[in-house]
Amino acid sequence: MARRSAPAPRPDVPERIEDIDVADEMRNAFLEYSYSVIHARALPDARDGLKPVHRRILYAMSEMGLRPERGHVKSSRVVGEVMGKYHPHGDSAIYDALVRLAQAFSMRLRLVDGHGNFGSLDDGPAASRYTEARMAPAALLMVTGLDEDTVPFVPNYDDQLLQPEVLPSAYPNLLVNGTTGIAVGMATNMPPHNLVEVIGAARHLLTHPGASLDDLMKFVPGPDLPGGGRIVGLDGIRDAYLTGRGSFRTRATTRIEKVSPRRQGIIVTELPYLVGPEKVIEKIKDAVQSKKLQGIADVKDLTDRESGMQLVIEIKNGFNPEAVLETLYKLTPMEDSFSINNVALVEGQPRTMGLKELLTVYIDFRRDVVRRRSEYRLAKRRERLHLVEGLLIAIVDIDEVIQVIRTSDDAGTARTRLQEVFDLSEPQATYILDLQLRRLTKFSTLELEKEQSELLEQIAQLEEILGDDSVFTKLVSSELADVAKKHGDPRRTVLLESAGAPVATSAPLEVADDPCWVLLSSTGLLARTSDAEPLPTEGARAKHDAIVAAVRTSARGEVAVVTSTGRMVRLGALELPTLPPSNGAPTLSGGAPLAAYVDLAGDERALTLTSLSAESPGVALGTAHGIVKRVTTDYPKGHDWEAISLKDGDHVVGAVELSSGEEELVFVTSQAGLLHFPAGDVRPQGRGGSGIAGVRLPDGATVVFFGAVDPGVDSIVVTVSGAADSLPDTDPGAWKVSPFTEYPGKGRGTGGVRAHRFLKGEDGLLLAWVGRAGARASQPNGVAITLPEPDGRRDGSGVPATAVIGGIGAL
Repeated sequence: MARRSAPAPRPDVPERIEDIDVADEMRNAFLEYSYSVIHARALPDARDGLKPVHRRILYAMSEMGLRPERGHVKSSRVVGEVMGKYHPHGDSAIYDALVRLAQAFSMRLRLVDGHGNFGSLDDGPAASRYTEARMAPAALLMVTGLDEDTVPFVPNYDDQLLQPEVLPSAYPNLLVNGTTGIAVGMATNMPPHNLVEVIGAARHLLTHPGASLDDLMKFVPGPDLPGGGRIVGLDGIRDAYLTGRGSFRTRATTRIEKVSPRRQGIIVTELPYLVGPEKVIEKIKDAVQSKKLQGIADVKDLTDRESGMQLVIEIKNGFNPEAVLETLYKLTPMEDSFSINNVALVEGQPRTMGLKELLTVYIDFRRDVVRRRSEYRLAKRRERLHLVEGLLIAIVDIDEVIQVIRTSDDAGTARTRLQEVFDLSEPQATYILDLQLRRLTKFSTLELEKEQSELLEQIAQLEEILGDDSVFTKLVSSELADVAKKHGDPRRTVLLESAGAPVATSAPLEVADDPCWVLLSSTGLLARTSDAEPLPTEGARAKHDAIVAAVRTSARGEVAVVTSTGRMVRLGALELPTLPPSNGAPTLSGGAPLAAYVDLAGDERALTLTSLSAESPGVALGTAHGIVKRVTTDYPKGHDWEAISLKDGDHVVGAVELSSGEEELVFVTSQAGLLHFPAGDVRPQGRGGSGIAGVRLPDGATVVFFGAVDPGVDSIVVTVSGAADSLPDTDPGAWKVSPFTEYPGKGRGTGGVRAHRFLKGEDGLLLAWVGRAGARASQPNGVAITLPEPDGRRDGSGVPATAVIGGIGAL
């Protein structure tokens, strides 16, 4: 037992001593402290994904008017505002939280636009007096609607001001930006995700509440880290999405190339999440000094703001770079593990949640925000309509209104008499008394009648939203879609099913010149097989990926990447990562991004792969303006060269390497014209040639597909119709599959035959493909699409897109 003494006794107050139990006192004090840390500091709210300090920073910046279109202010000014009004803690804690909101390597969607030194992965930020900040565009999505009673407000720490209990959050911020925090007895650690993918899953769950985890993972296959990199192994991600706990490994994005005339090196362009280059260099030096790592000649950090991350690791002569790279993965942070622990506050209680639970909490919250906002707007418009109706009554008898006011002794009497004479309510009478007489004109009457009509229409719309759940749900979904369209960006992190078989450190330096296949996937991954068998086929599918090009060569051979600008870029097969042997068609788990080997400018795309064999019949190219060209096989020795001379505004839409020269070349136009003719009708030209007329195009039409078909192979034609002015990522009109034999051949330079009949609202083809029957389609993220059954009518209208997929895919 212990005694708690009261304050120093006064003469007129008797002394009071209270006996307490020390164990109970410590238990209660610790519980209060734990609750304070969990609820008010360390864990985010599952609704807006923010901890209290982050929420207060954004609210204070909103109240200060620090919008994206306005100038930056000193960060210390923001810190002072937050600390003085809402967050009674140290300024360093507030500034650290503000800095994280502004760091591009920490946040997938930054909420603060920082100006100055906000730190790096290896160095801390400058002091708050040296940096400036304002709200980023995404931060406006978090606070929009605060003035429309969308969320409850609570008193601040001294009950002098009010602050929001939660921010309206127009997107699932907790999943998009992730979070980390250590409380008492629990912690949270959540990775960032892609905004477009998360909103896609939320919209699907909004309209399909019974959706399974597999359904949601079609939209969110895995985390999308700010720095890119590669995630190796997806089993742990599924566990985390199912139970709220799991882990995954992240690997640096690397490529092996010559860094000097005699030496090869490993170029690191992306590191694992929150790993800096100095940390990697330090670990490499420690491993070399302890003789755990051999084969490293030098390490240089060439990272800058223009070229981004570039860590160059030179390899000593006589060592296999791939074997050294595998050792680096084992001994340095170039491969790191991320443990997922999805703990967040739900109704003030910490909960561990999977993907569906997190999305459900956000959807329920967002529905409540939209409902409260709609009720607020409805009340305001009804209140305004009531006043407008009173004004219209007063304008009809304006002279009598003025007479009543003039003959009244005071404002109170005038208000009462107006209510009695014109049957007005008290708010209407008060508003008329406060109104300036110059507004009561004939022109104002027209304005009021127009305003009355608009208010009635708006009230009807708001009542429909609040009264019809389907309309309400559609509104919530459309607002989420608008956010994804405006603020979304492509995925940065590559997801790999596995890392492939590790290369032994004793692997020989010389690689045998064995036959192999070089593969290109729909998500832009390159790799080569370890042998020539089994024969890969285009369309072979891996999880979240599909093979779109396969070229047979040897390990020391070379292939070329053909791009949409008419370039051919030489690529050595030996430079590519090797896939382990597989049963059946190989997949590209363990492949490397195309960008690691080929620099594409602006809107330039990689179309396909081709061999550089002089015995080949050559490559056939087709352009958007209907030009066709067969390129001679006298390829130069340079790294890249121009395969066709394009006119202004034209680009290559398709390229194919001919195997026999007896193939049929096929054009499909945006107006559904299909033309095919023998490849022998096109005479090969040198690299400087601009090609010849392939297909005749109507005004405004372009070529949407060019390829080649072997006459002896069963082939199909796939077309997708729609409207050119439709919104991105919306459903096209219809999909159609038909046998290629239904389309007769025509002479080169003609318009061909019709391949698709357009319905009302459709004005062209959005996508077309002609090739071997049995091919499969995929979305841009590699998720498979089930094609409709073949239609024997060559000019049929197909089946609705909703029966195939909710968006355009890539064949």
